[in-house]
Amino acid sequence: MSDAPTPTPIVTRFAPSPTGYLHIGGARTALFNWLYARGRGGKFLLRIEDTDRERSTPEAEAAILKGLTWLGLDWDGEPVSQFARKDRHAEVARQMLAQGTAYKCFCTQADIEAFREAARAEGRSTLFRSPWRDADPATFPDLPYVIRLKAPREGQTVIRDAVQGDVIIANDQLDDMVFLRNDGTPTYMLAVVVDDHDMGVTHVIRGDDHLTNTARQTQIYHAMGWPVPVWAHIPLIHGPDGRKLSKRHGAVGLQDYQAMGYPAAALRNYLARLGWAHGDAEFFTDDQALEWFDLSGIGRAPARLDFKKLENLSGQHIAAAADAALLPEIEAFLVAADRPALTIGQRNRLVEALPSLKERAKSFPELLEKAHFLMADRPVEPDEAAAKALDPVSRGILANLVPRLQNAGWTRDALEAAVTEVAAEHGLGLGKVAAPLRAALAGRTATPSVFDMMIVLGREETLARLTDAAGRD
Repeated sequence: MSDAPTPTPIVTRFAPSPTGYLHIGGARTALFNWLYARGRGGKFLLRIEDTDRERSTPEAEAAILKGLTWLGLDWDGEPVSQFARKDRHAEVARQMLAQGTAYKCFCTQADIEAFREAARAEGRSTLFRSPWRDADPATFPDLPYVIRLKAPREGQTVIRDAVQGDVIIANDQLDDMVFLRNDGTPTYMLAVVVDDHDMGVTHVIRGDDHLTNTARQTQIYHAMGWPVPVWAHIPLIHGPDGRKLSKRHGAVGLQDYQAMGYPAAALRNYLARLGWAHGDAEFFTDDQALEWFDLSGIGRAPARLDFKKLENLSGQHIAAAADAALLPEIEAFLVAADRPALTIGQRNRLVEALPSLKERAKSFPELLEKAHFLMADRPVEPDEAAAKALDPVSRGILANLVPRLQNAGWTRDALEAAVTEVAAEHGLGLGKVAAPLRAALAGRTATPSVFDMMIVLGREETLARLTDAAGRD
């Protein structure tokens, strides 16, 4: 029997603030954490950082959970509320006070401003140095106080980062941060460290905008004698113009992408590829992503959002998806986009037509546009381009075609033979007859194959639509 130690299970977390929509960058962070943990048999936890009581809302929290669920990211256990753990955070602050790694500071905001003004006037650093750091407790006034970290003032704090490499910050560049306010509430810096420690988080994968915070948080880990997690700070997502992603670039909220009609699998694939690579692989499945994803594959340069690449991947995922899986996603898209739901008849016809519809559609709106023929009620009203295909000669051809189709076998080969025969009688190729057929059956010029449409619509509906079109003035 081996005496080798059992490896520590991987635990990652995603910790959004419920103050607004789930940003597409946050969704990618969640995905990276999910892939890393799930691919190694570990746990993926969810923590709601709701300590900003003025801006946090239940609606925003619900939107975050809904967005993650739509994206297909499941988490272990119940989401943890950071605010609900405030007493635990205060307990750790007082523990650090007792062990001498923190101290009470009675300085007011006015005292701090006066210190900084004097420092500016004398050309010194404005980094605040509290006079209470080494004060005798016998001199403490009976006044409100904050608790500050007694941070090391010499040497360096080294962040061992799996993406950025070693990041070294001189300790004389960091102040004694406040981690418990004078009203007894914890600051973000303390709460994050205590929560990550208590939740057993082994790997902190987050945006590189947190890198400065990490130096301070590392000092808290050291002060408490806790093991420091593996850090992995990933570059932010930029817009196509190279600037930080914002609303001017278009959709930035995760819910926008569902409403635009991209399948969740495509967005998972695209977001995984946005800043991470496995060789030259562009299109891959969830199973492949779980097998391949590692921190060494994450680049240091900001990733750029590219809607053309997203559309291309979306088309590939739609084509590869099982029909049974696509239908619920299409119906969820209709809800997200505030579009009318499918009737029972439309749903049944769509199921039958999906094999031919999904091959070249890059999004659900495009797929449904191709499925317009299924949704249309009689008489089908052609759009402007399709109406031009229904000239008198074309209407005459359709009139001749109707009786041939009444007795034809309703298979693709039999339908194609009947249409080809009528076209030849008019001295035309099959392609010339296809245009008025599209206009009659769908009211559009861009449609699936006319024979696929006939088979899905059935004999009765097909003949009725052709008869309607042949009789148009």
